[in-house]
Amino acid sequence: MKVAIVKERRALERRVAATPETVKRLLGLKLEVVVESGAGAGAFFGDDAYAESGARIARDEEAALGEADVVLKVQRPLLDEGGIDELSSIRSGTVLIGLLQPLERAAQIEAYARHGVIAFAMELIPRITRAQTMDVLSSQANLAGYRAVLEAATEFDRALPMMMTAAGTIKAARVLVMGAGVAGLQAIATARRLGAIVSATDVRAAAKEQVESLGASFLSVDEAAQKAAETAGGYAREMGEDYARRQQELVTETLRKTDIVICTALIPGRKAPLLITEPMLGVLAPGSVVVDLAVEAGGNVAGSRPGEIVTTANGVKIIGHPNLPAHIAADASRLYARNLLSFLTLLVDGEGKLKIDTADEIVKAALLTRDGAVVNPVLAKSPAPVS
Repeated sequence: MKVAIVKERRALERRVAATPETVKRLLGLKLEVVVESGAGAGAFFGDDAYAESGARIARDEEAALGEADVVLKVQRPLLDEGGIDELSSIRSGTVLIGLLQPLERAAQIEAYARHGVIAFAMELIPRITRAQTMDVLSSQANLAGYRAVLEAATEFDRALPMMMTAAGTIKAARVLVMGAGVAGLQAIATARRLGAIVSATDVRAAAKEQVESLGASFLSVDEAAQKAAETAGGYAREMGEDYARRQQELVTETLRKTDIVICTALIPGRKAPLLITEPMLGVLAPGSVVVDLAVEAGGNVAGSRPGEIVTTANGVKIIGHPNLPAHIAADASRLYARNLLSFLTLLVDGEGKLKIDTADEIVKAALLTRDGAVVNPVLAKSPAPVS
């Protein structure tokens, strides 16, 4: 069975779906690996490194996909976007695995079904113990949280740690992290390592212990309400208007003495909740920095714009860099490639042949399309015809 790794063609995407390390392990599963020339260049993995690991280098995407049984990607294929249609180069019956945004891009999932592709979305891997090594959302969010603090520190015109010098003492910067999921917890840890005084807030009561274990203080609005704010899958649930109002009041008071804010709140399949309104931005001191990690999902911060650093009338910088994991492409690719490798082991038998066992809860949860139909229970409405 042949596995193809192609160059990511979406703007700002530097990651790659396999590394020379995972190529060796794919070969150990009795698979053949074809890598498009230049696929790993954005993450500093050259063609020679892939070739030395045992992969065959294809001259272009069409050559890589021509005989592929499995295609590993970072982002979803381009579908006639900017004159590029990657899906047309993938054969019917091919397995496609990647970050396919099934809850946000339902029309594209139907296109995979019509094309006869067997698609798996890594975002839908269930958060269970057995699937931890496949959890791409966690591996990439970890790096996003780390990078968010570095981006904020770069734009902040002061030092983060307290410094005692002969010329006087520099006070430590105060950082507020909103959303204590994987990205938020890494942001807390990174800001603490840089010497900042950190506080955090989250709708889930369970986050309090995690936040405090990292040396940050936890801002709590209503512990009773927070206990009901976590889904069975471990994600935050959207709260009611009364809770949102009380949280906004608490955060507003905290912002008056905050220098840097990192916003990380995302709800799968929904627009990101607005955490920082224009009036709230108005209470921040000039020179403060806000990072919106949810900018691609509608944004947690009023006025944030994807790909831009916006400066408000009162001198607050709002950083809206999309796809922060791609800013750390080498390590992000290493982690993502290992996630894919772990998942692929569920789909390959001892002879290197495809086996799709929907009795396995991980396989069933991630499977989107098969036999010309959308089969995922979260998405399926009616079978889509094969074109």
